[in-house]
Amino acid sequence: MAVFVALGAFLMTLAGGWVAQRVTDRRHLVLGFAGGLMLGVVGLDLLPESLEAAGTPVFGVPAALLLFVGGFLAAHLVERLLAARQVAHGADGQRVPQVGLTAAAAMVGHSLMDGIALGAAFQISGSMGVAVALAVISHDFADGFNTYTLTSFYGNARRKALLMLFAAAVAPVVGAATTLLFTLPEELLGGYLGFFGGALLYLAAAEILPEAHHTHPARSTLLCTVGGVGFIWLVVGIAE
Repeated sequence: MAVFVALGAFLMTLAGGWVAQRVTDRRHLVLGFAGGLMLGVVGLDLLPESLEAAGTPVFGVPAALLLFVGGFLAAHLVERLLAARQVAHGADGQRVPQVGLTAAAAMVGHSLMDGIALGAAFQISGSMGVAVALAVISHDFADGFNTYTLTSFYGNARRKALLMLFAAAVAPVVGAATTLLFTLPEELLGGYLGFFGGALLYLAAAEILPEAHHTHPARSTLLCTVGGVGFIWLVVGIAE
């Protein structure tokens, strides 16, 4: 059942990527909406789930929050290292394609964990499986949208962006299938969600949103950002 439901996530991810690549003439709106989606996913979905699953304090701070900060710093460090390497090769001022691929790979990993979470939920009960399925299928549209946008935003060829999009679409199916073999500990899943949330927040706050509002500081761009957050809020509310 979990694998069958994961096929819905597969289709929704592809739909999100299709929308992202069809609106190139409104790039600032795409980036603004993508930034809002990423912010909403982190603040309203990933972080609460990670705290619930891995909230055990480590020296007074929940483990999930420590990993959240670690993910933010790791994303910053990776970007700085790749940017420094690019400057050393005479490409100063250009976006680093490897950053986009790394971010997209993180989205693929997140989608894989979505599938594992989906399978684990169905192992617990049918009702919980349905609730998780609704959340996964709904926000996988945002995953597909963000995967394609992040890859192409950093100057990667369309072929690579489509390849990463397809990988993100297949990942939930693979993740759900693996739960037929084992069960992922809840605390490990929560820690991963916290770390990934920190990395995603860095990309949204330091890259996507500044670019969206710098190239076209229109009120419509801000509305798209708010709309992205609101969409995730709606998804989370329906899932609950």
